[in-house]
Amino acid sequence: MNATILKYKNFFSILVRWIIFGSIIGIIVSSTTTFLLETNDYLGDVREKRDWLIFLLPLGGVILGYIYMNYGKVFSNNTLNDTAELNNLVIDAVHGKKVVPRRMGLIVYLGTFITVFFGGSTGREGAAVQMGGSIAAAVNKLFRLNMFDSKMLIMSGISAGFGAAFGAPITGAVFGMEMAALGKLKFEALVPCLAASFAGHFMTTAVWGHKHEEFYIQIVPHLSFITFIKVILAAVIFSLLSVLYSQMRHGIQTFSEKLFKKNHMKRAFVGGLIIVALTLIAGSQDYNGRGLDMLQQSFKEDVPPFAFLAKLVFTAVTLGTGFVGGEAIPLFFMGATLGNTIHTFMDLPMSFLAALGLIAVFCGGANTPLAAFLLAMEMFHGKGLEYFFAACMVSYLFSGHHGLWPSQKIYEPKSRLYNITYGETIENVEKKKKS
Repeated sequence: MNATILKYKNFFSILVRWIIFGSIIGIIVSSTTTFLLETNDYLGDVREKRDWLIFLLPLGGVILGYIYMNYGKVFSNNTLNDTAELNNLVIDAVHGKKVVPRRMGLIVYLGTFITVFFGGSTGREGAAVQMGGSIAAAVNKLFRLNMFDSKMLIMSGISAGFGAAFGAPITGAVFGMEMAALGKLKFEALVPCLAASFAGHFMTTAVWGHKHEEFYIQIVPHLSFITFIKVILAAVIFSLLSVLYSQMRHGIQTFSEKLFKKNHMKRAFVGGLIIVALTLIAGSQDYNGRGLDMLQQSFKEDVPPFAFLAKLVFTAVTLGTGFVGGEAIPLFFMGATLGNTIHTFMDLPMSFLAALGLIAVFCGGANTPLAAFLLAMEMFHGKGLEYFFAACMVSYLFSGHHGLWPSQKIYEPKSRLYNITYGETIENVEKKKKS
């Protein structure tokens, strides 16, 4: 009897501890994320009114590279923890391979502000996720938690950052568990991740009063066999776009690191020059920054037919040459504008196909089908539930073992049709294919 009481007492003490720590992380991360969102919006507005700032992007790249080269590398337990690895470092921390330096959040915020202000093509959730990991590491250091709890808190930081960045607390909770690995969910982390994500969402919206962007589906097609076939076909197309982006972005990174011998300052300077040239060729700055105006437009009226391809190139060059930020919003842009482009060929409503593309391209790139589906439910208020579920599953399967983050571990292949070794990372799988 005493053993049973002791067991339940221990269980509830752990549960309460996770809720408390998750909530603390959520409150702190949401406050820093709100600062990120508001500052990014302000800097983006300033840049849009001053076109000439784009010509300073190469100089911004030099400053950003200097910061990462001189302050971004931290040694711990004879292991190099390079903040320039961005979300990959956070994923490695979840797996216990590395640690997230406490300075990472500040560095990535500065880097994101520089990138956005001078016109690099990027998003914001990457900075929020990395700040979440940085704050979780600080909480872990302060309370001297064990390795098991430390991993849980890193996932909680991811959840808080993502949930607060997009106003999607349920998605944030699952994203924190799903981001690090393919084929495995650590449901024990659900409690701290939920606490962190909901606390973060409440602080961002109710306390700090931040208003998230809203997208509306005007018409959802009636359920029919033909429509499902069209949705599946569209999801395959969207998944291939996510693969194209991932391969191009990592290809540019690998090439530029080799060419400039991992000199971050030189890489970003040249990358800035290329973005300036691409902007002049495009004749507009629609593909610089976050691109929220055209993203909103893709739900309402026609956009340039190759807008998705232009955004893909701009973002791949920006992030592949060492600038920083998030990749979710650029993927949203690519998917929504591609959906807008093909809606007449597929005879589906414009806003519906734009929404489908937004979710499916993100799903294929992030390899997070459950989080992507939940994001659709939260973002579009539950409309088209059956179609979004099918699109997420198809995009996840057809995107193969590619993705935004090479450090993602493949606990189990997406299908037996893929000849992949269990426990490999996406990076190792790519290397084996090339060899």
